[in-house]
Formats: sequence, C-alpha cells, structure tokens
Amino acid sequence: MAGSVQQEPAYVLHRRLWRETSLQVDVFTLNAGRVSLIARGANSAKSPLKAQLQPFQPLMLDWTGRGNLKTLTQTDVRSGPSLSRTTALYSGLYINELLQRVLPAADPHPSLFAAYIQVITELSETDDVEPVLRRFECSFAEALGYRFAWDIATDSGAGVEAGQSYCYDPERGILLCPDENVRLRNLSGDTLMALASGDLESPDCRRTAKRVMRVLVDYLLQGKPLHSRSLFSHGRREPNES
Repeated sequence: MAGSVQQEPAYVLHRRLWRETSLQVDVFTLNAGRVSLIARGANSAKSPLKAQLQPFQPLMLDWTGRGNLKTLTQTDVRSGPSLSRTTALYSGLYINELLQRVLPAADPHPSLFAAYIQVITELSETDDVEPVLRRFECSFAEALGYRFAWDIATDSGAGVEAGQSYCYDPERGILLCPDENVRLRNLSGDTLMALASGDLESPDCRRTAKRVMRVLVDYLLQGKPLHSRSLFSHGRREPNES
C-alpha cells in the first residue's frame, strides 16, 4: 500500500530503536498486512508515542511513504483487552513473533486480522491458553495456504477411520501411508476424528494438536528462532511446546 494511509486499524507486533530518538515499529493492519513504520521522536522523553505504541493495544494509524519503511504521522489509541496474566502475556508475545517472522510484508489478511483480535480477547479472559493458541495457529496456517482437514487423509482421499494410525506432513496434511520424508507419525484416527469435531479439551486431542502445530510452525519458520519460546524455559512449558 503506497502513498498516504489514514485511520488504519492496527496492532504493534514489535518495535526497536531507530537512530537516537525514533522507533521502528512493525504493525499488523487490517488492509495493509504487516507494515514497518518509523515513529519519529517516539523514543524521546516528551513523546506520548512510546507509551501508545505497545503490543496488544488497538490502534488507528496514519502513515505516508512508498518504500519498505513508512513514516507514522498519527496514532489514535482505542480501548481493548489487557493481557495481565503472565501466561496470557507470553502467549501473546508468541503470536506476535510468529506473525512478524512468517507473515509476508504488505500482504493483507482480513480474516487473520479478525482471528488476531479474537485471540487477544480470549487470552485476556482465560488461564487455559492451549485451545486458544491452537485455534489461532489453525487460522494462521489457513491464511498462508496450509489448511488441512483433521479427518481426511490427503494421500488416499478417504476419511480418517477409528482404530487406524496416521501421519502428518506440513506440505500435504494428514496422511495414511507414510514415506521416509514424513515429519510426524503415529497419530490416532480416533483422536483426529475428535479434533475434526472441535475437541480441544481432552488430553489426547490437546497433545496431538500441539504436536501437529509444532511441526507446522517450525516448518513455516524455516529455521528462524522464536525468542518468545525462551520465556517459558524457567519452570514453564511454552504454549506450543511438544
């Protein structure tokens, strides 16, 4: 998106120092996708922008520019949920880092933006973050073209059957017949069918969904690290740890 943009709904994914008194801010927006903005003077003591440009804060932004780095010209803060619990905060940082590192720049995904608003709201309301994260990861994968059905084996085209064992590959989905390149094996057909019905509460479904999404996320990252995972290294299990 080039030229001048006004009143664009956005959330801050990440920010860093830019020169002495400014910030470079990566934002996720409704109509422009992921955008990098320069907030001039935002790191100075008198600027309100440093407090306004915070993760998980609903914003309406104006910017100008035609290159990869736009210039932020106006910031309006909207009310929104707060991620005050530690697990919710760490989970939100994981989601932000996933979007920042994987989502292509200037690639709009309105449905994913809606899913982002939903996941922030849900994280603010619950201590049980795993089902919330799994649903968002599925929305994220679908937005990037990696949608799959839990109850369909893509290599055979047949429905998943109870009592059968299946595999998962991020490029192909659920598989009946594995090959040497398949990434995840021994997935219970009964559990896959339960996941297809929306079950993210039973221990088996949670464990399987977590294993599958871990493989998919690592594939999408293509070797890029997720620093948010280290937040769970001291006595906590990370939200998508297998």
